[in-house]
Amino acid sequence: MRLLKKTFLFAAIFSIFSLGLAGSSQEERVLDDFKSGLGPGWEDKSFAGKTGYTVEINEGRHSVKAISRGAASGLIYKIAYDPKEMPILRWSWKIERILAKGDERSKAGDDYAARVYVIFPSLAFWRTKALNYIWANKLPKGEAIPNAFTGNAVMIAVESGNTNAGRWINEERNILADYRKYFKSEPPEVGAIAIMTDTDNTGESAVAWYGPISIARGTQKPATRE
Repeated sequence: MRLLKKTFLFAAIFSIFSLGLAGSSQEERVLDDFKSGLGPGWEDKSFAGKTGYTVEINEGRHSVKAISRGAASGLIYKIAYDPKEMPILRWSWKIERILAKGDERSKAGDDYAARVYVIFPSLAFWRTKALNYIWANKLPKGEAIPNAFTGNAVMIAVESGNTNAGRWINEERNILADYRKYFKSEPPEVGAIAIMTDTDNTGESAVAWYGPISIARGTQKPATRE
């Protein structure tokens, strides 16, 4: 069950054709800016207890606040599109602190104050792959390793440690380039994007904020902090 919760349970709960963007001429599509609360595209899925997700304004920024106390649940946005057409993923986030017992290399430490999933489903669910952009606990920023439970999910340390804790960080990733780099193949369509703050393995508590999330055709820019 742990394996399903951490990587593949997403594949069983959505249709990859729920929202298609094939042939879209938009330069950027905002999935949600949270200005009107949590948009209807999100689904709350609980795997081990329940992380609380509420919309609030934090430092003037519309965001989703996540609070987890020994729990794991995520917000999943169903969307089907070709990452070759819209390769850029943009988001912002902030954490209160990392998890003291968190360790990307162990199953017992596979918890994160903040992470953003990009899920690439397959009709054979065991072939579903996922890019996990994590605020790492111990893994150095810029490094990536297979998930502690399965090689079909890669954990990419976009931020790491407490150096930037308490600060808003604006992030951009080229999911097409990342998929090719870490899975050594061409990606299928994206099926969903998710956010998750989970602490069920370590039993700790975590608080995080997620800002607006969008996908785009544009050139990747470096992360910025505020």
